[in-house]
Amino acid sequence: MALKLGSKIPQFTAIKDDGTDFQSNDFIGKTPLVVYFYPKNFTPGCIKEACDFRDSYEDFKNMGVEVIGISSDSIKSHERFKSKYRLPFIFLSDEKGDLRKLFGVKAGLFGMLPGRETFVIDKEGIIRLKFNSINSSQHLKQAIKTVKEMMNG
Repeated sequence: MALKLGSKIPQFTAIKDDGTDFQSNDFIGKTPLVVYFYPKNFTPGCIKEACDFRDSYEDFKNMGVEVIGISSDSIKSHERFKSKYRLPFIFLSDEKGDLRKLFGVKAGLFGMLPGRETFVIDKEGIIRLKFNSINSSQHLKQAIKTVKEMMNG
């Protein structure tokens, strides 16, 4: 059952880019999240999207929001990606696609590529934005707009 707008995200565990466990319960009830799924490290659209989030990361942190990038890349690949582009936020490795399935992220480009989808999740764990677009440049704009509405609402 895919998560929808207004759904509460369930508890999940994943491996962070530093090899340690990520527990969603460490954030739910405490911190709003921007969780973005993207196809692959080191590809042009994914580099642009990651750098867009990097360039706005301080704005998110100032609003008390954590950013998390998720792809099927390995931990080692995430380490290299973060290092090369100086990406300050958390990356989760979803090599088996369990998180994609949990969040209901659809494949893009006729099922050939893993989907590109961004979620904004409020402090209580409720999904406030579920944005799916192959156009990487739209994801940051949608996330910031939703976070600002959430903070002012």
